Amino acid sequence: MNKILLIILAIFLPPVAVFLNNGVGKDLLINILLCFLFVIPGMIHALWLVLK
Repeated sequence: MNKILLIILAIFLPPVAVFLNNGVGKDLLINILLCFLFVIPGMIHALWLVLK
């Protein structure tokens, strides 16, 4: 998938970006939990996974 699109999704919809990049797994669950607790850590985690 286009890296720029994934970066934009990681900013606005972090779990969707993680799902499209990595699929269903522990990274998606961690990102959903981070987004429920606070949005900024979820965005950082998603950006880190997309740019990795």
